Amino acid sequence: MKQADLLYPLCPIRNVLARFSDKWSLLILTTLHDRQKLRYSEIHKSIPDISQKMLSSTLKHLEEDGLVRRQAFAEIPPRVEYSLTEMGKSLIPIFNQLIDWSLSHFKEIVR
Repeated sequence: MKQADLLYPLCPIRNVLARFSDKWSLLILTTLHDRQKLRYSEIHKSIPDISQKMLSSTLKHLEEDGLVRRQAFAEIPPRVEYSLTEMGKSLIPIFNQLIDWSLSHFKEIVR
């Protein structure tokens, strides 16, 4: 792919990265990876500075994009669990590299 193609609004790279490169998606995906299956309240406790509205919205988008699975159980009271799909799991090694890079260069970047 030519460099000029990456600037085009329909660029696959731009559009795919936009799906999970926001402030909260990476945190939600890595939290689900670390804990396998979580209920909404457990995710919220793991990421205390995310609002309920933003958590709900981000989970919905991640589910629509096929990165997160939402499983509802017909119980009383109702129970819903979230987990990574196979596609979501395939992002984790890439995220881990990004996290490692960020930790290595954090001091330089914040200067």
